[in-house]
Amino acid sequence: MSVTQLADTRRPNLPFYEERCDLAAAFRWTARLNMHEAVANHFSLAVDDGGTQILINPNLMHFSRIKASDLLLIDANDPDTMKRPDAPDPTAWGLHGAIHRNVPHARCVMHVHSVHATVLASLADSRLPAIDQNSAMFHGRQVVDAHYGGLAFEEEGERCSRLFSDPKAKVMVMGNHGVMIIGETVGDTFDRLYYFERACETYIKALWTGQPIRHLSDEIAERVATQMDTYPVASAKRHLEELKAILDEEGSNFRN
Repeated sequence: MSVTQLADTRRPNLPFYEERCDLAAAFRWTARLNMHEAVANHFSLAVDDGGTQILINPNLMHFSRIKASDLLLIDANDPDTMKRPDAPDPTAWGLHGAIHRNVPHARCVMHVHSVHATVLASLADSRLPAIDQNSAMFHGRQVVDAHYGGLAFEEEGERCSRLFSDPKAKVMVMGNHGVMIIGETVGDTFDRLYYFERACETYIKALWTGQPIRHLSDEIAERVATQMDTYPVASAKRHLEELKAILDEEGSNFRN
């Protein structure tokens, strides 16, 4: 029996179990890539057709320890959410609750303060330019929030959610803050998060050299972005499946 088959035999009786496993694996791998920040930052996933019943990480738990059973199931439309004894972090509620209420195409939402994306968010011009294939993926598909207003409590979360009005934009560079990635599934969103951070790293290191940067033309950048939009979705799904397989082989308890 394979490691994955063994994992399947110990499934606890949890609602949305597969979705929980996907999200738990994404937390674990984000920590492994050092894209997390202490016990802050949050991921969420809509599990109902309306998009407001969401799984989200518990308050003040390190990404590297999160298991499927740890994830909270909350209602983004429930005004009493923060009165729960297991209430999520107030900024998680403010930011993710607002996005899931106001942005129907944002099924999965990932917010981190990863190093290179946050460096980009700290520059006067926080747009990621198309200088290689990875960065070209995001051409015309990112929005910059240039009006950071403090911790993302409810009012700030509502303001940020309005910046995702263009369904084509799947990345928000949160000026002076970090990055917000949205997508249709955990695999889709994590894959985008991974490549955005890699693209930011390339750009920041290119700036370090002090040498002139060769920018791609808008025409070529848009061609690459469009090609990636229509690239088989199995690639992002497979990325997450491979990460889960590695965790299983290592004996991780993320599925518990």
